[in-house]
Amino acid sequence: QVQLVESGGGLVQAGGSLRLSCAASGRTFSSYVMGWFRQAPGKEREFVASIDWSFGNTYYADSVKGRFTISRDNAKNTVNLQMNSLKPEDTAIYYCATRLRNCSTYNYWGQGTQVTVSS
Repeated sequence: QVQLVESGGGLVQAGGSLRLSCAASGRTFSSYVMGWFRQAPGKEREFVASIDWSFGNTYYADSVKGRFTISRDNAKNTVNLQMNSLKPEDTAIYYCATRLRNCSTYNYWGQGTQVTVSS
């Protein structure tokens, strides 16, 4: 059974940095894409970034390009999201998710980790 466990959230001042991690287990993820999503209070969940586990292709939402970096550590089966120059509008619950490379739907989700950016 696939398990995704996020960590690294917290409270930070605007302009600061946080690093989120997602520990993945339960299968070999070589055919998977790992993604980060976020949901702010009263808003719909939105895509943040993704990375192909094998090929390393990355994609970012326009709102985070140049500030966030997604990476993976194959040896540790973790996916990281380095968040720099944080803004109050980045405040949200951040979720790790995964899908097969040839599917558009993310099938497995973590429980989420809270990120709060104070102004």
